[in-house]
Amino acid sequence: MTPSLVLRLRAGDPEVGALLDQLYRDALVRFCWGYLGHIEEAEDAAQDICCRVLSTENIPDAFRPWLYKTARNHCLNLRRGRARRKDGAELPSASQVHEILTGHLTRLVRSEERSRLSELVGRLPDSQREVLRLRYVEDLSRAEIAEVLDIPESVVKSRLFEGLKRLREEASSTGK
Repeated sequence: MTPSLVLRLRAGDPEVGALLDQLYRDALVRFCWGYLGHIEEAEDAAQDICCRVLSTENIPDAFRPWLYKTARNHCLNLRRGRARRKDGAELPSASQVHEILTGHLTRLVRSEERSRLSELVGRLPDSQREVLRLRYVEDLSRAEIAEVLDIPESVVKSRLFEGLKRLREEASSTGK
């Protein structure tokens, strides 16, 4: 699906915006919400990112990691601007992280286990939480995550390992 999108973007196809929206809008909103903490801001950011993609002349072959990297940079810039305005730039709360990590399932299943997982994930350092979200929510490969975050793949691997290890330890210490 993405190769067709990339070719159509490169060709300047006027109908490609609808395809981009169909394929990536929900994922971009969810992804941006994880950085911005407000769904309205995330929706605006996703729209801005789509406009930026449509106006970009050099679309890379590795489109998906490039898209997430573009989205991440856009969200970080928005947070920096918010911090300068003193509006606060905190990360999402544990309940918001729960929503981010479980997506549509949260609306269907409000179990105690999911709340506990959300609380455990909320205790992780930002770097581990970010890598876990990119891997298990956005379904990016380790190589794609490394490209998005501009870090070596070995660092991605260790953050995933440490984050999952810490979640297991926390889960076993609080009882199943």
